[in-house]
This record gives sequence, C-alpha cells and structure tokens, in this order.
Amino acid sequence: MADLLLVVNAGSSSLKFQVYRLTAPTVPAAAYGGQISGIGGRTPAFRVKSSDGALWVEKALSPHEAADLHSAQHTLAHWIRSQVDHAPIAVGHRIVHGGPHFKDSVIIDAGVLRALETLIPLAPLHQRNNLSPVHAIRELWPQVPQVACFDTAFHRNHDDVVTHFALPASLFDSGVRRYGFHGLSYEYIAETLRRELPDVARGKVIVAHLGSGASACAMLDGRSIDSTMGFTALDGLPMGTRPGRLDAGVLLWMMEQGYDHDRIQHLLYNESGLKGLSGLSGDVRDLLASNSAAAKLAIDYFVYRSAESLAGLCVALGGLEALVFTAGIGENSPAVRAGICERLAWLGITIDAARNEANVRCISASTSNVPVYVVPTNEELIIARQTLARIAQLPPSAGERVARPAIP
Repeated sequence: MADLLLVVNAGSSSLKFQVYRLTAPTVPAAAYGGQISGIGGRTPAFRVKSSDGALWVEKALSPHEAADLHSAQHTLAHWIRSQVDHAPIAVGHRIVHGGPHFKDSVIIDAGVLRALETLIPLAPLHQRNNLSPVHAIRELWPQVPQVACFDTAFHRNHDDVVTHFALPASLFDSGVRRYGFHGLSYEYIAETLRRELPDVARGKVIVAHLGSGASACAMLDGRSIDSTMGFTALDGLPMGTRPGRLDAGVLLWMMEQGYDHDRIQHLLYNESGLKGLSGLSGDVRDLLASNSAAAKLAIDYFVYRSAESLAGLCVALGGLEALVFTAGIGENSPAVRAGICERLAWLGITIDAARNEANVRCISASTSNVPVYVVPTNEELIIARQTLARIAQLPPSAGERVARPAIP
C-alpha cells in the first residue's frame, strides 16, 4: 500500500489539489489531481484527472459543499477518503507570503500558523485563502503534518539594493521591503533548465511567469537575482485583475476623493489590470477573441509593460542569454509571446512563427541571438518535494502513517 502525499493550492475562488504516491520515501509520483472551482458561487464544480490526463470526475456541487474554502476542503477530504483507506502522510500548501522571517518551507504548528496569519494584510487576495485549508485539515486529520511552502522563499537572497525601497530604514526593519513572488514556479523552471538545458541554466536567464497573476524573474546560474514583484503581489507586470506597477500618488488621490481602505483594496485586487482596462474580462483568451477597442488596448498594454519590465531585468543580469515563458498565458498564448518578443527584437530576439504557434519547447528562430523557450511549470511538484524534505526531519513517530480519521 503506497503512502500518499496531498498538495493543496488554494486560490481566491478555487481549490487545486494533487495527490502523489511515494514510489520511494522521497520520490513523489503524481497519481491524480484536480480542483473545486466556483467556490462561494451558485454553481461550484468538482473536476479530477488522472496523471495521464484522463478525466475521472466532473460534477456539479451544491452551494453548501463549496460555500467557502473551508467547506470546499471538507468536501475534498471526504472525496479523497472515499478513494483510499488511509490518510495522507503529510499535506503541503502553497503559501504566497513568508514575510521577513520565513526563508524556507516549514512544518506548520500553532506558532507558525499565527505568524502566517499576521501576514494576511500583505497578500489579502491570497494569504487568508492559502491558510483556510490548513485550518480545515487540522480539524479533519489532526495527526497529519502540514508544511507551508512559500512563494517568497526563492527570492530571499537578493542584494540589498534590490530588496530595499527608497524609504526610511525603520520601515525596512518593520518588513516593508521587496520580497518577490511566484517562487515555487521559478524554482521548478530553474530545476528543469538545470536538468534539460544545463548550458542555458548556467547563464543569464529571464523567466516570464505570465498568468492571471504575472511576474518575471532574472536568474543567474539558477538563482533569483531580481523580480518584478515587490512588497505585495500587486507590483510589477499588469495582471488579470491587478494593475501592476502604479504611481503611489494615485492611491493618495483616491484617499482624497473619499475612497476608504476596503474600496481601494477591492479595486486594486479585483477590478484593475486587464479587467479594468478592457471593461470585459481579466482572461486573455476572452480579450483576444473580442473585437472591442478596449480589449485590444488591454492586450497591447500587457504586452508593452511586460516587454518593458523584461528589458529592465537585463540590468540586473548585465545582459540576456535566454528568455523563458511559463504559466497559463506564457505557455498557451502565441499571440502574447509574439507581441512581447517583437517589442524585444532590439535585444536580438527573433521567434519562429510556426514554432511559436505550435507551442514547442524552443520557439526562437535559428537566427535569434537569444533563444526563447516555453517551459510548463509545476508548482505542485515543488511543494511535494519540499514537504517530503521537511517531514523527513520529524522524529520517526511523527512520520508514521496516521489512522484513517473519522470525518464529521
């Protein structure tokens, strides 16, 4: 009977999960995974696929089964319980913000959980949602160790000149600094490049993680040197519903106009970015399919600001030897990739149109001075590996399989 490892990635309205079987104590093999979507809405849905992509489950849920992330986690745990005869040996979680103190993944105990909850104001769209499944699993499987894996950890070795804002030192000491995010994704890309393209991995690489949340990272020899995101997940590139880089004076103006904290927060996290510019959608697919001038503006803005930021990261590296696209847009939108690369043609980047449309690994032309790659990311696998590394440090009794718990 194989041990199981559960990985949870909770978003604003969805709960993604992956179940791994351990073919060896430290080797996770994907078994199945899926998501509960539409959480908090009238028509939540549950979908599961096997590791080979075959659809196992696709069904509607009642609103009370996914009224919030807490209830959705209970629904997921009940379903997993029906598939196996023992609880997972551990649960790994994506936690967006590690703040100034968490530099690596960590076993979640009561003290760690309290510390992570204090960081909710730094990532209000993510952190509370990331932690909700932690609470649910503590109720359902109290003996099962849980591990927090941080999106900020990959960037923790930046130079001081990169980490600081031009603000008084007292604010830096209070935690106001540039953290960087999407680190689990960047760690996977760095590992993949070392394994499959070692010569590329050793050089000056920019990775563009383009999805509903978007950022870019400058890597040298697989290490993060700089990133477009800063103190929160609002900074840098424009995103599906977040503005990216924004003049702080705009916020002062909003306050002068009577906007309160909650209104500003909702606007910045939920109504800006591609959705705000287009007035239509934060989804690139919807915008590319639209003939509206506002949709075209949103795409053009995303392409322009993304190219501008990628060019800026060349300063951190002192040049550019490879460009990598990843995440939902980066992996699946030839039009956006082409637009960004056209803006960066002065760097010697030329893509092959046919290869780009086919979404192959290398989309650059043979004449390009800078190779361009498309590399699918896998944050869940990084979480699985980090979780196994942490539970391996527990006393032997803590690593024993827990009995299948009763679920109320």
